[in-house]
Amino acid sequence: MDIEFVSMNIRIEGKVQGVGFRDFAIAQATGYGLKGWVRNRSDGTLEALAFGPRMYVEAFITSCMSGPPGASVAAINVEAADTPKEMTFTRRATL
Repeated sequence: MDIEFVSMNIRIEGKVQGVGFRDFAIAQATGYGLKGWVRNRSDGTLEALAFGPRMYVEAFITSCMSGPPGASVAAINVEAADTPKEMTFTRRATL
């Protein structure tokens, strides 16, 4: 069975800043062995780019639907994206 690798850009809306969401995302993505990054955006959303086997990227997205304690996710938008240059899952500066 061939493993399908995907790269997805994920935008998360709601109460997602100031609640440890970036640390949560890094821990989840690292646990799944994903590559990519996460950052806050100046519009109050959180953005992540995740690359890895489809089943693990989908599991990461599912975990982001609830987030850490204190978070309240209103919406998640997912789009296909280019493969990240990062070799691990990192935190980027706010955009």
